[in-house]
Amino acid sequence: MSTTSLPVSDRSPRLREALIAAAFTADGLLDLLGAPAYAALARSETVPALRAIRGDSPLDTLVRLFLLQHPVPYERARAALPLAECIEDGWVSHTDGEVRATVDVRPYGGPEGQDWYIVSDLGCAVGGAGGIGSREEGVVLGVGGASTTLAGITVRAPVASALDVGAGSGIQALHASQHATRVTATDLNPRALDFTRLTLALSGAPAAELRLGSLYEPVGTETYDLIVSNPPFVISPGARLTYRDGGMGGDDLCRTLVQQSGDRLNEGGYAHFLANWQHVEGEEWQSRLSSWVPHGCDAWIVQREVQDVTQYAELWLRDSGDHRTDPSEYAERYDAWLDEFEARKTKGVGFGWITLRKSAAAAAGNPSVVIEEWPHAVEQPLGPAVQAHFARQDYLREQDDAALLTGHFTLAAEVVQEQVGLPGAEDPEHVVLRQNRGMRRATKVDAVGAGFAGVCDGTLPAGRILDAIAQLMNEDPVLLRDRTPQAIRLLVEEGFLEPVAPVS
Repeated sequence: MSTTSLPVSDRSPRLREALIAAAFTADGLLDLLGAPAYAALARSETVPALRAIRGDSPLDTLVRLFLLQHPVPYERARAALPLAECIEDGWVSHTDGEVRATVDVRPYGGPEGQDWYIVSDLGCAVGGAGGIGSREEGVVLGVGGASTTLAGITVRAPVASALDVGAGSGIQALHASQHATRVTATDLNPRALDFTRLTLALSGAPAAELRLGSLYEPVGTETYDLIVSNPPFVISPGARLTYRDGGMGGDDLCRTLVQQSGDRLNEGGYAHFLANWQHVEGEEWQSRLSSWVPHGCDAWIVQREVQDVTQYAELWLRDSGDHRTDPSEYAERYDAWLDEFEARKTKGVGFGWITLRKSAAAAAGNPSVVIEEWPHAVEQPLGPAVQAHFARQDYLREQDDAALLTGHFTLAAEVVQEQVGLPGAEDPEHVVLRQNRGMRRATKVDAVGAGFAGVCDGTLPAGRILDAIAQLMNEDPVLLRDRTPQAIRLLVEEGFLEPVAPVS
């Protein structure tokens, strides 16, 4: 793994042209390698790809050079690249008739089919059960599951300004450059800012304003319409590895990052974070996270996974390759992690997403704070669903029960109804509404709820629909109107029903 000087990007357009001409793109790799080998590369498994590139085309050469980091003969490299420039600029090195990559260059497909490239340290493409196996403090990782998850949940509305805190190899800044007029990227590691510059340049994206420093220190009191961060959130004993360890006690780095974002968001702006948080004895994890939400912000916090302290320690010891060291050294490091957790009364660690939105209602003392656990599969990109969630919260904040009954609703797209019960039974035991989009939620409803959702097409107000159901079911319409608004509220909040203007 190299942590030497990095390439210069002045002539990156010429390199980009050569990569695209050789079909060294996300689509080109899929065509060459096939789906299984391509997926294996994302897990840092290289054997299937090696078996697929037995030719000598420019694309075969570039896969060997940049993805598999194998040396290639000088003449083959010259056929695939503007080689003299690449050697002079530092993208590759030349020794004894062989050319080697100095950085990892990985094709990455943009959301609208753009041909992008993520540049990172050699050997630091994220993936594989063993982690990256690096114990070098200043390495910069490439694109991985966490970074693509954050990119997927980010709201992509056009904005004037965006801030990427802890930019790493630059993937979040790259996405933001497509819908933000001005992008600022910060990092504590100067190498990370260099890699962000390379990633943007080689992807043909506008340059970002790069600032060195921790958290929000480099931007002072400046404010933004969008803040994103995939921070070094790992809760560890010390700050051994810059790319993952927060360097503050426990989950203080994530808490500080979230709490201080409120003062740096413009009205209506969004902040998106990946984070770890402690599950502490005698404390509800939801209460812990609720205390992180800054004044003036609405929040939607989703816990995706929880690990006990032993699982968590083992995961990150493998990530840095400590499991391959001397057994006594491994045991000593493992013990240090457990000592840290014991001292903090930590019984587990949660992982998930935190989204904030600056709103006038929250500033006036009426914030919407939703904290939930959802370990199930979702549909990415989730950004549109995140934006819709906050829009529904705005609507529900303004509607009392009487107003809900005058509202018009439609059933959300791709919601299906499932009836669950014993075969041959006259009536189902219960009815389930299930989403096939967004969060892919499922919820039980009674006969009234199922009937109500089924006829919501925006034509009639909710109260009129309930009156018709009451007549069909021989129920008292007044009692039905009294007891149903809470169920309607839940169906709207979870995205099964969408409020609409009346259909004429």
